[in-house]
Amino acid sequence: MTPPRAHHIQGDSAWQRVDFISDIHLDASEPNTFQAWKHHLEHTPAQALFILGDLFEVWVGDDTPEPFALECLDVLARTAQRIKVYFLCGNRDFLFGLQTPPQGIALLDDPCVLRLGDEKFLLSHGDAWCLEDTDYLAFRAQVRQPQWQQDFLAKPWTERHTIGKNLRAQSQAKHQQTTFYADVDTQAAQAALHAASSHTLIHGHTHRPAEHDLGQGQTRWVLSDWEADATPPRLEVLCWQRDLQQSPTRGLCRLPLSL
Repeated sequence: MTPPRAHHIQGDSAWQRVDFISDIHLDASEPNTFQAWKHHLEHTPAQALFILGDLFEVWVGDDTPEPFALECLDVLARTAQRIKVYFLCGNRDFLFGLQTPPQGIALLDDPCVLRLGDEKFLLSHGDAWCLEDTDYLAFRAQVRQPQWQQDFLAKPWTERHTIGKNLRAQSQAKHQQTTFYADVDTQAAQAALHAASSHTLIHGHTHRPAEHDLGQGQTRWVLSDWEADATPPRLEVLCWQRDLQQSPTRGLCRLPLSL
C-alpha cells in the first residue's frame, strides 16, 4: 500500500530555521559526500529538514540489503528523532517509501506547498517542469504509473538492482554525448506558483544553483547538488530563518558547508 503523502505543510511557529537540500546522490563510491551529509544532519541547528529528491544515486526498493543504504536509512531515522524530516522523491529515488514507509519521515507530494510565517513556498524536485527534455518526460510518465511500480517492485531485488545500474549507465552515457541539459521551463514555473498562490519556488534536479527573478514578485531558487570531492567541493544548504523572513529574499539564504 502506498503511504499517504502530504500536499500542504504548515510550518511550526516554533521553527526558527528550516533546511532545504536535494541531489545529494548518496552512493558507496562517494564516502566523503556521505560523511558531509551525515555530519550536517547530526549537527544542523534547524528544527526541520526538507529533502527535495535525489537523496540517493539509485533507489530500487526499500527492501535493499546493501549495508551502505541501510546506514543512510539509519542516519535519517536518528535525525528524525531530533528534528522534523520531510522527503519529496526525485527522478533517482521515486520508489523511496513505496514498500516500507520510512521511520519518522513524512513523505511529500510533488509539488508541495509549505507555509512558513506569512510566506507560502512551493517545493518540487523540478524534473516535471523541464519540458524540453521530452525523452525523459516520457520515461517519467511511464515509471510513475502505479501499475509499473507494482510490477517492478515485484521483481527480485537483485534483478531490480541490475536494471537500476543499467539505467544509470545509459543516463551517464547520454550526458557525455551532449552539452544540452534542459532547465525548468519559466512559464511552467510561473503557472505553478500562480496555482499555489505562492511567490517562491524551491527545487533541485538541474544542478544549477541560482536565484531566478521570474517577474511579478515570483522567484525560483535552485538547490545545489552535492559532491565533496569536486574542486571546489559542492556542499550547500538553502536555509530559511525566521529572523530574516521580512528580508527581500523572504528569509532564505545559502549556507556553504566546510569539510
